[in-house]
Amino acid sequence: MSSDAISSRFRGFLPVVVDVETGGFDSQKDALLEIAAVLVEWSRDDGWHRKKTIAHHVQPFPGANLDEAALRFNKIDPHHPFRLAITEKEALHDIFMVVREEVQRHNCTRAILVGHNPAFDLSFVKAAVERTKLKTNPFHAFSTFDTASLAGVALGQTVLSRAVIAAGIDWNSEDAHSAVYDAERTADLFCTIVNRWDEARGILALGGSESELS
Repeated sequence: MSSDAISSRFRGFLPVVVDVETGGFDSQKDALLEIAAVLVEWSRDDGWHRKKTIAHHVQPFPGANLDEAALRFNKIDPHHPFRLAITEKEALHDIFMVVREEVQRHNCTRAILVGHNPAFDLSFVKAAVERTKLKTNPFHAFSTFDTASLAGVALGQTVLSRAVIAAGIDWNSEDAHSAVYDAERTADLFCTIVNRWDEARGILALGGSESELS
């Protein structure tokens, strides 16, 4: 499948699945503690599927708030020495560099953040960009793909765990609420829904039907 075909599927946008774990709900005040970005790919044999995950544990920025209830929920000890956490700037720079390369490789215009209730994840990414003064953010400033909405329509479920199970994907509650696990299950959910939609419409390669592309 050509890079042009990938870019044409989502109007020039490259979907990248992102999940963050944080020290609260306020992106301006609460710490970003984990971030994972999952690249997705298309092939004739497998359709849309996960390609690569880039993830980092993140050091709380100076003065960041750490809400105890949030830390109990995500089971993160921000100061554990084995977290091997890096700064927000280092984490975002690494992820953005890989995402920009994928955008260019597939002749896309921008990346678009895919997430389960993605306004939350995007708000923390944008706040970290502002704090670190990074000049190039590859993600669209406000448009997102919401797998909660997609799953509600396609599967009748909006909670991530229930939607994943309804899609026939394995779910392990013990591993949930880490950025990597949630991002990868969200990516699997997104790919499953898009593949089913494309199959129903007879789109075996992006940009047209099987007969048009053979």
